[in-house]
Amino acid sequence: MEMERFIGIDLAWAQGGARTKPNETGVAAIDMYGAVIDCGWTCGLEETLSWLAKTAGDGASLAFVDAPLVVDNPVGQRPCEREVGQRYGRWKVSANSTNQSSPRGAGVLLRQELQESGWTYDDGRGGPPTGGQVFSECYPYTTLVGAVELGYDQERPTYKRRPARVATVQWRAVRATECDRLISRMAGLATADPPLVLSSHPVSRRLLSEPSPQKTADYKHREDLIDALLCAWTAALWSRHGLARCQVLGADSLLPPGQASTIVAPARAEQRRSREARSGEGLGS
Repeated sequence: MEMERFIGIDLAWAQGGARTKPNETGVAAIDMYGAVIDCGWTCGLEETLSWLAKTAGDGASLAFVDAPLVVDNPVGQRPCEREVGQRYGRWKVSANSTNQSSPRGAGVLLRQELQESGWTYDDGRGGPPTGGQVFSECYPYTTLVGAVELGYDQERPTYKRRPARVATVQWRAVRATECDRLISRMAGLATADPPLVLSSHPVSRRLLSEPSPQKTADYKHREDLIDALLCAWTAALWSRHGLARCQVLGADSLLPPGQASTIVAPARAEQRRSREARSGEGLGS
C-alpha cells in the first residue's frame, strides 16, 4: 500500500488565549505526482484538525508537522534539536530549545488530538510508513540545506531571520528578494523525484506570479504557506527515498518504537553523523 497524500503543517506554536488570537498555521497537501491538492491557512488547533480531517479523508496519508510533537525533557533542549545544530550548523541552521517548561505547546496538543482521532505518531526509527494515517515532526530549514535539489550548498537562505551582515533598514527588501529566489528554486521541484508542482493549485500558483511583499504581516502569511509546502514535499521525499535521502535526528532514544522525540530531516552525506563519531560519543568523548 502506498501513501496517497503528503501533508505539510507549519503549526503556530502558541495556542492563543481568551484575549489573543492564535497565529496562522500554513497547511498544504500534495499527491504522489506532486500536484497540490489543497493549501492555505488555518487559525487555531480546531480549525487545523478540521482541515486535516477533510483533506486526508480515508486515504493513506503522511503528515509532516513543523512543531515539537513529543516533549519529554523537563528542562534544556531535546536531543533531536541539539543534533540539528551539530549536523546542520555549518549551513547556519539550528533549532530553538523546547522542554516541558516551554510556554508554546500547540504541537504536543496537536499530537494528542491526532492520536485520539486515529492517527499514528511515527518517530521514523523504523523507516517510512507504508500505509495508514501517520504523522511525524520535521523542520523546513533542514530540508532547505539538506535537499540538494534546492541548491543551498553553503548556507540557509535568509528568508526568515536577519543575518548580522544585513542592516535593519535594508532587511525587508533583502528578505523579499531572497524569498523570491527560494520560490524560484521550489518551482524547480516540478521535475524532481518526488515532484512538487507549485503551478497546480491557484493559491500556490500565486507564489510564482506575485512578488514577495515587504510588509511584515503579509510576508509572514506567505512564509507560512512556503513552509507548509516544504513540509509536504519533505514527507513525500521521506516516503519515496527513506534513509537514502533523509536521517532521523534523535534516533538514539531508548524509548520504545514510535515514542521518541525525533525530527525527520533530509540530509547530504556530509550532514550525517559517522559511525565513528557515534561510537566516540558512547565512550563519553
